[in-house]
Amino acid sequence: MSNRIIRINELVQREISAILRQRHAPEAVAITVSEVRIAPDLRDGRVFVAILGDAPAVADRFRWLQRHAHEIREELARRIVLKFLPHLTYVLDKSSDRVARLLRALDEIPPAEAPATEPSDGRILP
Repeated sequence: MSNRIIRINELVQREISAILRQRHAPEAVAITVSEVRIAPDLRDGRVFVAILGDAPAVADRFRWLQRHAHEIREELARRIVLKFLPHLTYVLDKSSDRVARLLRALDEIPPAEAPATEPSDGRILP
């Protein structure tokens, strides 16, 4: 992936996050833009979003985001000057759920007991 595409991905991610934070703060408080992947031809892109909450709340927020996708894209077009503004598809990012499950599983593992060591007087043992 070229540096230009990486910079565009980061710029679009920052701007979409700013639009959500500034214009839709009450509705978008639980939405985090985790990653943006724009195609090299700048025609299409995917916006990965992580949404906090239980399953019904996540589904509700994701539907809200999809309903407002056109408005967000219009505001993005005002803020970013590109040859083509990509058509953005929003994708629910499930990686945060997997990380939370993994952390819970790690917390359930009992800690291993430290091996008993004899006091050392500074000598190196063979």
